[in-house]
Amino acid sequence: MKKGILHITAITAICLSALCGCKHEHNELKHDHSHETEAADGHDARAHSGEISLEEERAATLGVKTTTVSPGEFSSVLEVSGEIIPLPSDESTVTARTSGIVHFAPGISQGTHVGAGRRIATISASGMSDGYASAEARTALEAAKRELDRVTPLAEEGIVSRRDYNAAKARFDEAKAAASAAGAMAASSANAQTSGTITSIIAAEGQYVGAGQPIAYISANNSLSLRADVPERHAHFIASISDASFTTAYSSETRPVSDFGGRLTGTPSSSGASAGYIPVYFAMKNNGDLISGTYCTVYLKGATRTDIISVPVEAIAEQQGQKFVYLREHPGAYRKQPVQTGESDGMNIEIKSGLKPGDEVVTEGTTFVRLAETSGVVPEGHKH
Repeated sequence: MKKGILHITAITAICLSALCGCKHEHNELKHDHSHETEAADGHDARAHSGEISLEEERAATLGVKTTTVSPGEFSSVLEVSGEIIPLPSDESTVTARTSGIVHFAPGISQGTHVGAGRRIATISASGMSDGYASAEARTALEAAKRELDRVTPLAEEGIVSRRDYNAAKARFDEAKAAASAAGAMAASSANAQTSGTITSIIAAEGQYVGAGQPIAYISANNSLSLRADVPERHAHFIASISDASFTTAYSSETRPVSDFGGRLTGTPSSSGASAGYIPVYFAMKNNGDLISGTYCTVYLKGATRTDIISVPVEAIAEQQGQKFVYLREHPGAYRKQPVQTGESDGMNIEIKSGLKPGDEVVTEGTTFVRLAETSGVVPEGHKH
């Protein structure tokens, strides 16, 4: 009887196996059952596919920092082109006092710093038609001196009248004065009126210049002006301008004009503007960081708006035309979040959609989080 029961049990097992179509070994069945258990628990590896792994200690070493988003004030911004220019009161001109040929002093070139009174060039009329006056004056002086030397002892002996002697003396004095003036005309020095940097040299070595003609320009470079060129179609924005920041071509840093004691000056008008633009000026003090004549991007700040979410410009990344930020989900894990941006003042940028108050955004070290994303690392504890 027992033998029959065992026989029936074995046949039943074989039939069940055939219906299942399963030829797995016992350990494989156990593996499948473990995945069924995970599915029952709702734990799916694909749920974490959007996470980016970067361990907390490693993130701190790389300088990754985050900021919790909260609405606040943000100024309307108009981005325009501009230029840093010297103030007229900060510039001086080196001019030729006489006509002649320019000979620059040693070491004088554009960019050279000079002190007040330093000789910039010598203007010489030697060898030119204008120089003949000097030669004639010297000849006349020599002739007048010979005549005076001749009549002086004769006058002392009474051979020549006092009247003839006085006439000879007068001719000598006149010739002497004429020679002195002619000598000054023959060679003169052009000196710097103020201390500063030579920003431009107008004349060339050996060039003829007339009296009063500019030779060089010197800028003290202490006071500068930031000119922002506002397109005429944005003329309505000018009345609301309260502040500005700018980025120069030689630096990626955006600086507010307040860092240089800047202030809006004058009333903007179309006077002196390029066609289609209205200039707006800010006076600034140069701390040594600014270079006169530099073109820059200017961010003009207008009316202030409230309840605006914004993040530092450095927090924004871009890929295939889509802008996004990185959010810290929990320790060691980040997520890429697409955003729609608005205006930027060069330092912060408005977020129109994609972020909500309380989101923890990566504001420094964005590049390292992006590298972690492209490396395909899965957060620890989520591997299967």
